[in-house]
Amino acid sequence: MTVIDIPGSKSVTARALFLAAAAEGTTTLLRPLVSDDTEGFAEGLTALGYTVRREPGAWHIEGRPAGPGADTAEVYCRDGATTARFLPTLAAAGHGTYRFDASVQMRRRPLGPLSTALRDLGVDLRHGEREGHHPLDVHARGVRGGALTLDAGQSSQYLTALLMLGPLTAEGLDITVTDLVSEPYVEITLAMMRSFGAEVRQDGRTYRVAPTGYRARTYGIEPDASTAGYFFAAAALEPGRSVTVPGLGTGALQGDLAFVDVLRRMGADVEITGAGTTVRSTGRLHGLTVNMRDISDTMPTLAALAPFADGPVRIEDVANTRVKECDRLDACAENLRRLGVTVTTGPDWIEIQPGTPTGPVEIATHGDHRIVMSFAVTALRTPGITFDDPGCVKKTFPDFHRVFDTFVHTP
Repeated sequence: MTVIDIPGSKSVTARALFLAAAAEGTTTLLRPLVSDDTEGFAEGLTALGYTVRREPGAWHIEGRPAGPGADTAEVYCRDGATTARFLPTLAAAGHGTYRFDASVQMRRRPLGPLSTALRDLGVDLRHGEREGHHPLDVHARGVRGGALTLDAGQSSQYLTALLMLGPLTAEGLDITVTDLVSEPYVEITLAMMRSFGAEVRQDGRTYRVAPTGYRARTYGIEPDASTAGYFFAAAALEPGRSVTVPGLGTGALQGDLAFVDVLRRMGADVEITGAGTTVRSTGRLHGLTVNMRDISDTMPTLAALAPFADGPVRIEDVANTRVKECDRLDACAENLRRLGVTVTTGPDWIEIQPGTPTGPVEIATHGDHRIVMSFAVTALRTPGITFDDPGCVKKTFPDFHRVFDTFVHTP
């Protein structure tokens, strides 16, 4: 059995950075993810006037409940969707003028429902070029609060940003959601908000957030479940292989751990304990139809594994994957077809037929870290796979290639 130390969760680290910045006192984050996304978030906080001190294994953030320390700032969000959506929302609670911009890739990704909601709350927010996209200017005067309606059918991050804003408002927030994707990520948000002292309750499709503020604390970041999925998939694929990820088991915050339930349905042996999760190959993988709406970040992982199943793999209800770092549905289909695999797609689904992928093929990554890490699983059984941008894994796991290679070559 191979034990893999997976880096900290990107989702948890980003939320923890927001909550720490908004809290009264100094928060210490233990084992935060160190990657392009999280470093970009921390640098954004620094630009806004927050004090962030980083050391190996721990980041210390001095909270500012009244908002950013800077009256004016320019923040570059890099490729980070959490940075690009959370930081303007955090800044809105303060007082000043703040300009946010992002990479070409991030500029393509939608922001409109969040912008509309903030404007409904009285925030003076202006898009510099294309409505509903970066760049944007926030002229902050604090947020009174109140009631609003939100469509979070494209991204749960819109709801997360507004939920985390709630305790910083003068009167609290009532958010009624008309549509919601990736709901387990919202459960992460609610659990973390409460651990920082917030009071939030859910009445059906309405979330009610009290204006409590936040309290600083020491907070440990659990391993990233989406990243662990590549190693779990590899273990399920390779006969005689098993992998254990410690620190990611019963009680884990991240819904993406449910990916191992998909692997179990396909035939893998899965054990989840309080200490961690283990996946073992049984030497077979079955086809299946699975709804991945709530764990859509793991869709490319399953797509890359799918050709090795004994029947078709159909993944449904993943329309939101078309507005990620790239159109992941089309990217997976394109690369699988280039490998000789039969694939069909629809607006929110992909179906992959069993077959033997053949190389050599250079995978078109579209600058998307998840495409690279997913097709690294395919490469275990397909000699000649290379990537046109292998370095884009720096977004969430800069050391991925070395760690995955070591895992593959460990008996």
